[in-house]
Amino acid sequence: MAIAEHDNVFIFVPNLIGYARIVLAIIAFWFMSTNYVIAGWCYIISALLDAVDGHAARAFNQSTRFGAMLDQLTDRCGTTGLLVTLAYFYPSYMFWFQLSIAIDVACHWLYMQTSVVVGRVSHKVNDNFVMRIYYQKDVLTFMCCVNELFYICLYLLHFTYGPLIIGVSLFKILAFLTGPFAVLKALISVMHAYVAGADLAAVDVRERQEKRQKAEPMVAGKKLE
Repeated sequence: MAIAEHDNVFIFVPNLIGYARIVLAIIAFWFMSTNYVIAGWCYIISALLDAVDGHAARAFNQSTRFGAMLDQLTDRCGTTGLLVTLAYFYPSYMFWFQLSIAIDVACHWLYMQTSVVVGRVSHKVNDNFVMRIYYQKDVLTFMCCVNELFYICLYLLHFTYGPLIIGVSLFKILAFLTGPFAVLKALISVMHAYVAGADLAAVDVRERQEKRQKAEPMVAGKKLE
């Protein structure tokens, strides 16, 4: 059955899914230090819905800038909440969790802001070779999943070793396997900042040149006087 089109962006299907993700993340935050079952499932479902809202946006032709920003902020805040908890659980590694938060938030914010400034239709569209590869659907999905899985495994290991495989915790095995990809994703985030910084600097240069070009006729006119 066809759904009648409307322009109330706030109640578009993918954005409603986004609100559900926020509610689940808040519930996860509340139970994160005390009940790993409730917190874990709420966090995982919230993360998985990240893929669902994208499919919904394309299926219902409801891709919006608001939805993209809502999605980005939910991702950043969700991961930050988990990393704060991990810093509390593993204080000797606090610096690395703090660094991960700083890189994730700062680099993605700069990249999103620059995408708006330069007028890109989507932040996933970029001429940079690394960005083009990273934002391919399968690559992006894989990198996001293994990154989240790494942190989730660290979280669960604080409470339980989980299933054992040849006497070794499954969560520990997954953490070792996904850890390198989490580091790689952090490096790609730094690349986001580099690309965005270069694009933003190019905008500054262009605007300064335009100001000089506008000022030159005025200066020439004053000299003639």
